[in-house]
Amino acid sequence: MQKRNLGRTGLDIAPLVFGGNVFGWTADEKTSFTLLDAFTDAGFNAIDTADVYSSWVPGNRGGESETIIGNWLKQSGRPRDSVVLITKVGSDMGQGHRDLSRKWIMEAVEASLRRLQTDHIDLYLSHWPDDRTPYEETLAAHAALVSAGKVRAFGASNLNAAQLQASFEAADRAGLPRYGALQPEYNLYDRAGFEGPLAALCTREHIGVITYFSLARGFLSGKYRSIADTEGKARGGGVAGYLDDKGLPILATLDRISAETGAKPAEIALAWLIAKPAVTAPIASATNLEQLKSLTRSAGLALSAEHMAALDAAGA
Repeated sequence: MQKRNLGRTGLDIAPLVFGGNVFGWTADEKTSFTLLDAFTDAGFNAIDTADVYSSWVPGNRGGESETIIGNWLKQSGRPRDSVVLITKVGSDMGQGHRDLSRKWIMEAVEASLRRLQTDHIDLYLSHWPDDRTPYEETLAAHAALVSAGKVRAFGASNLNAAQLQASFEAADRAGLPRYGALQPEYNLYDRAGFEGPLAALCTREHIGVITYFSLARGFLSGKYRSIADTEGKARGGGVAGYLDDKGLPILATLDRISAETGAKPAEIALAWLIAKPAVTAPIASATNLEQLKSLTRSAGLALSAEHMAALDAAGA
C-alpha cells in the first residue's frame, strides 16, 4: 500500500483512514475487532477516533471507541508502530464546555492513553475551536506532550481558514510548533467549508488533511434515496437533509459513473476525495466486512478526468 506524507507531521498513512466513531455505537467490540483486522490486513494503517466517541449513545459516557481500539491493539499482537492512532481532545466530557486549556489537555491525554493502552498517540487533534483559551496555551500544551514522548504530532479539527492562520501566527509569535494536520468536514456535497481559502492555506503551508463525513454521513453510499430509506436507521436523521435539489443530482452522477466503471457510489465518492491535491486521506467508517471491502477498493480506483469533472460540477 502506497503511503502518503501527512503534511509536516512526519507521519505516513495509507490514503484511507478508518473512522472509529462507529466503535461502541453501531459496531460492538467483536465486530470492531474483525473490521480492524481486515482493514490493517489490507495494508491500511491509520485509525481515527476521539475521546468523546461515542457519548451520544444512551448509556455511554465517551471513551468507548478508544477503549475498543486499545483492546484490539493489545490482543492483536500487531507492532505498535504498524498503526497510526489518531485521537482528539477538546469536546465536552463533563466539564460543561469545549476545552483546549493546558489543564484539560494534560488530564485528557492520560485518559486517552489508558484507554488506548499505549504509551503514545501518533496524532493528537484539537477537536473544536475554544474561544476561552488562547492558541498559545493550547499549542504549548501539545508541544509539551511531544517533548514528553506522549504524542508524536498534533493538529486541529474544524478550524476555518482565518482560525488556522491565526493559530499559525500565534505559534510563530510564541516560538511554538504549528498545527501540522487538519481534519475538516469535506465531501462531494459539503464543499464550501474547505474548498477555497482553507484548502489553499493547507496546500501552501504543507498541512496534512484528513476529511471527516467523507461520505456525507452515509448519503453518498447511495443507500438513502428517500426519507423512507432513512427511517429507523442510526444515521437516518443526519442524512435526510441531503435529499434535496443538490444531493439528488450528485447521486445521479455517482450512479452514471458507477455504471461506467463498475465501482460502487461510495467507492467513487472516496476516490474523488483521494484524488484531490489538498487531501491526504478521507476518513470512512464501516460496520460490516462487505462495506469495508468496498471502502478499501476506493484507494485503488483511478477516476478519469471526465469523471472528476462531472463530480466537480455535480457537487459545486
